[in-house]
Amino acid sequence: MRASNHLIGLLNFLTFLLSIVILGGGIWLSSRANNTDCLKFLQWPLIVIGASIMVVSLAGFAGACYRNTFLMWLYLFVMFFIIGALVGFIIFAYAVTDKGSGRPVTNKGYLEYYLQDYSGWLRDRVVDEKYWAKISSCIRDSKVCSKMGRNFNGVPETYDMFSLRKLSPIESGCCKPPTDCGYTYVNETLWNPGGGLVGTDLDCSRWSNDQQQLCYQCDSCKAGVLGSLKKSWRKVSVINIVVLILLVIFYVIGCAAFRNNKRIDNDEPYGEARMTKAQPSRIQL
Repeated sequence: MRASNHLIGLLNFLTFLLSIVILGGGIWLSSRANNTDCLKFLQWPLIVIGASIMVVSLAGFAGACYRNTFLMWLYLFVMFFIIGALVGFIIFAYAVTDKGSGRPVTNKGYLEYYLQDYSGWLRDRVVDEKYWAKISSCIRDSKVCSKMGRNFNGVPETYDMFSLRKLSPIESGCCKPPTDCGYTYVNETLWNPGGGLVGTDLDCSRWSNDQQQLCYQCDSCKAGVLGSLKKSWRKVSVINIVVLILLVIFYVIGCAAFRNNKRIDNDEPYGEARMTKAQPSRIQL
């Protein structure tokens, strides 16, 4: 019996450790929101869920170790809603990042990103002028494009070398013109119009060699942000699914421990139902 409660205490300690993993995922998303993805509200639900699990797991740990029925009841009651919130967050994360991905380009190592490939709530959020002004400013301030430059033994990167690079979605969408536009490569963020006509894509006319402008107002840049968000959220969601499975297992065991504590409080011997105890067998003469 004591060993059973110690086991539950250990499981709640492990739940506490899992909360650190969830918090870590939220903090990682927050760091990317400040430096890369630049969408700063998506990480907060995950941080709140992680912090809640941390606090509740401590209550469950105390309840299991000291056989405190109220703390165990509080742990099970609150954890039920936390698990529900985590399930909702995972479903939401997959739903809003379900559509859209980069398109391969012939003889290129990077992908091209098109806004029309994305749809739904997250796309509407990103393309909103008010939010995009903040997002584009964040991308500019992060200097992600200026960090693209490479030199090999003092020699700048050639076009053939650049073409083989695995660019991030934001580097591909915001720091260079779309490949279809036919611009001529000078360096990673400097492209001149080619000898022929510029492509019909509206982004072709939006490109600027001004290092403060580049393609920050291009649809390809917005698509690149969406592509980057999808990659980040999918990575975190995989971890969250594993954590969710473990939480459900711990929750079921916690329910068993709660019933065990109630039985002890009612002085019921193990394996003997209350009905049996209330109705003792008759003494036969």
